[in-house]
Parts: sequence; structure tokens; C-alpha cells
Amino acid sequence: MALDVDQPLFVISVAAEIAEMHPQTLRQYDRLGLVKPSRAPGRARRYSQRDIEKLQQIQVLSQQGVSLEGIRRILQLENQVAALQARIAELSGELEEARERAEESSRIFAAGAGGDVVRMARGSRPRRRQVSQAVVLYRPPFRQEG
Repeated sequence: MALDVDQPLFVISVAAEIAEMHPQTLRQYDRLGLVKPSRAPGRARRYSQRDIEKLQQIQVLSQQGVSLEGIRRILQLENQVAALQARIAELSGELEEARERAEESSRIFAAGAGGDVVRMARGSRPRRRQVSQAVVLYRPPFRQEG
């Protein structure tokens, strides 16, 4: 069974140890809205694996000299990008379904040369049935009556 990355499992001390931060730093990030852990009964913070990954990302950005306000904005923009990508995927699926329905509804069928049903492209005609011509072996002479 795979671990749900959004399942709030870790108390603040364990999350801080995994993220290699001080618990007070996690509290500060919570107050600033950088990471929003779940709350257990009694208001105790519970961090998920995704929260810890975000904490590690914040730590890297901070070490690169990005301010906390800059980090907040980066995280906000990343969330917007992820939401837009999900919406694009959703709309692409709807577009594909609409195209399939349109293609299905615009199909044209005709009787084929052998009497079978064939699918035709819009604006085309079925091939003509080739009629074999019998060879006339005997032809009576032409007589003019007069």
C-alpha cells in the first residue's frame, strides 16, 4: 500500500527533524502561511509528507537568498500553475470527447458494391458497382424491311 503524501502523520517535532529545521521555524512558517499543517484535536499541528517536501523547498529557497515574502509568492505562483495545468488537462479531455462526438455524429454510411454498409467521408460518393458486360456471341443480321 502506497503512502498518501497528503495524510497528516507527523507531529511538529518529527516533521522538524525530517526537514532538518527547528520546530520554532515550522511554527513561524505556519504563522506566515507558507505551510498550513492540519490540526489534530487540541490544535496540535500534524504535517504530511507533502508539507515536509514544501518545508524542504522553502529551506532551499531561503538558503539561496530568497526572502520569506519572495518564497510565499513563489509558492503561490506554483500553486496557480498547478491549478492551471489541471484545468488545461480537464479542458483537453473535454475537447477530445467533443471531437469524438462530432466525428461520430458526422459519419455517413452508404450501401457498398456488394450490398454491405460502408462508412463514407462527408462529401464523397460510393464507388459505382461495376456491371459486367456480356459478350454477344451471336447477333442476327440486320434486315431492313421495306
